[in-house]
Amino acid sequence: MEKLTLAIDVGGSGIKSMVLKENGTPHTQNIRLETPKPAKPEPVIAAIAHLANTQGNFDRVSIGFPGVVRQGVTKGAINLHPDWDNFDLGTVLLDRLGKPVRIANDADVQGLAAISGAGTELVITLGTGFGSALFIDGKLIPNLELGQHRWRGGDSYEDRLGQRAFDQVGQKVWNRRLNKAIEAIACLFNYDFLYIGGGNAKKVITKIPENVKIVPNIFGLIGGLALWKE
Repeated sequence: MEKLTLAIDVGGSGIKSMVLKENGTPHTQNIRLETPKPAKPEPVIAAIAHLANTQGNFDRVSIGFPGVVRQGVTKGAINLHPDWDNFDLGTVLLDRLGKPVRIANDADVQGLAAISGAGTELVITLGTGFGSALFIDGKLIPNLELGQHRWRGGDSYEDRLGQRAFDQVGQKVWNRRLNKAIEAIACLFNYDFLYIGGGNAKKVITKIPENVKIVPNIFGLIGGLALWKE
């Protein structure tokens, strides 16, 4: 019997949900809620539970979370709240939803839907923050936090390319910054392919190299299926 997966994508501005069939096609519509402010664990978990209750039947849950995750425990979430440091989200959601849960960094999940599985592939996500994931021949190199790396003038990639920066400098300047970031990242990782996802990927208007691809934000949900592949 086909297993249905409730995929959740937790972001700094919104939390999205959809039930997926095993082949990656939608079983339900994509439903979104605004991320609670402040985004402490309990209100975010309540939002996830509410979304789960609106999506009907499912057999298991995949979560993309904006921070480092180890065995279901979140190790901080700079764009949510300090209370997420060392929070056992996996256990709490298992108890709340009554279904098996697997959790990964949101950029990792996006990448699992985007990559080809050959060579060095880098994923960056542009949204409230700046996420990243690195894959070598389809194998994830865990816990990469490129967004917090100091880049220009003491600022990190997230400082220069997150939502706050976009609001401050506008689309044209933000795109010039992104162009320079792509050049720097290419020298650092020597990747075969770079994928750009996240909610602000649609705001990219700069000309990008041939080995760079914009991917749809829905990949942040679809990639959750890969968390259940053995």
